[in-house]
Amino acid sequence: MAEHTFDLVVLGAGSGGYAAALRASQLGMSVGLIEKDKVGGTCLHVGCIPTKALLHAAEVADSARHSEMFGVKATLEGVDLPAVNTYRDGIVASKHKGLQGLIKARGITTIEGTGKLISPTTIAVDEDTVVGKNVILATGSYPRSLPGLDIGGRIITSEQALALDWIPSKVIVLWGGVIGVEFASVWRSFGAEVTIVEGLPRLVPAEDESISKQFERAYRKRGINFHTGVRFQSATQDDTSVTVTLEDGTTETADLLLVAVGRGPKTDGMGFEEVGVTMDRGFVLTDERLRTNIPGVFAVGDIVPGIQLAHRGFQHGIFVAEELAGMNPMVVSDRNIPKVTYSEPEVASVG
Repeated sequence: MAEHTFDLVVLGAGSGGYAAALRASQLGMSVGLIEKDKVGGTCLHVGCIPTKALLHAAEVADSARHSEMFGVKATLEGVDLPAVNTYRDGIVASKHKGLQGLIKARGITTIEGTGKLISPTTIAVDEDTVVGKNVILATGSYPRSLPGLDIGGRIITSEQALALDWIPSKVIVLWGGVIGVEFASVWRSFGAEVTIVEGLPRLVPAEDESISKQFERAYRKRGINFHTGVRFQSATQDDTSVTVTLEDGTTETADLLLVAVGRGPKTDGMGFEEVGVTMDRGFVLTDERLRTNIPGVFAVGDIVPGIQLAHRGFQHGIFVAEELAGMNPMVVSDRNIPKVTYSEPEVASVG
């Protein structure tokens, strides 16, 4: 068993974790960055970046489909999804390689393995221990489901949706938030019939009502169907389809059901509660300066209650590094963080 000691130890190398590590190294700290998978986290590998690649491919398909509107003669022969995925994977691989190079150039020590907090200053990584004067918890999030709705087969999350090598003829999207409407937009552009189910009264319910109304009008025009103000009741599947029943008795049948009901904090089994970190339903509670109740232990990103956005986590990471360096940075307020939904049409808001 080896012991490694640093000024700062970061558990999780997603947007918040690697941002903290990079900024801390700039400010002269020795940094240990622990990651069980690939640096870059959800956003780079199974979130923002690959999703935006699909959205861009969808935009290209729509541009070809409607090219005569702009005086350009073109035809859309079809969408080759394996080729789209190759394009997407190339973008992700390029960004990943660049990030690895940046981390190495900054002298950050990357420690591969599953980390568990075992004291306020110590994280166990497999057989080794990593000790830091300060610790940042940045373990990220996972796709949620609903009670009684098991993921598997034709019932998928966004991560399985990104891995598809075929385009469904018909798909049901459960919830009309950011993830749901973005995938609905992609699949519709690729030629699928799409139905969204949203339990709240309108699509993109986190936005202003006037925005939702315009958004719904645009989706109707695109031929995207949706049920709002009605809750999901159950789903059954067989070898060829999945059928969704809503609480009002309506049923919908499709090739796939995408469960896009948000993301939960990935903190289970990480040792946080055992060490005494104050938690609430899996989230790590902090003050406005991202300090937990334990001195020297901070938390950033999706595990901190609030809007779950990669650039929020990134800014959190920079904030904590600068806080540790005594720079007294400005508090990162959720109210000042812009939000963008990259569907067609796009939606953006701040405040």
